[in-house]
Amino acid sequence: MTTLTINTEDKEVLNAVKALLKGFKVSFKEKQDAPYNPEFVAKIEKSRQEVREGKTVKIELDEIGK
Repeated sequence: MTTLTINTEDKEVLNAVKALLKGFKVSFKEKQDAPYNPEFVAKIEKSRQEVREGKTVKIELDEIGK
């Protein structure tokens, strides 16, 4: 078995490649990679929720050096 990886965000190119593979009766699997690690995304969403709920502390830059 040989594996080919095709990287494209162009739907027209993707559809053409799929049609070509189907025409030659070649089986293929489609997998879309998530742009970010799901754990990282969950942490960001949790932080955003905490901001909406007011669970934050505001620090002025002038206060840091004191």
